[in-house]
Amino acid sequence: MNIGILILIVFGGAVGALSTIYILVSLFATIIYKFIRKAKYHSSLYD
Repeated sequence: MNIGILILIVFGGAVGALSTIYILVSLFATIIYKFIRKAKYHSSLYD
């Protein structure tokens, strides 16, 4: 295979993996933040 195509494949895979990891981490961070705020300030989970 051409080296340029291999670089594009690796770069595209890395971008996809990093964006997936970011979405998963931010999802759980938001849920944890809302529960902490609910316990500390008695605010709504939907705000």
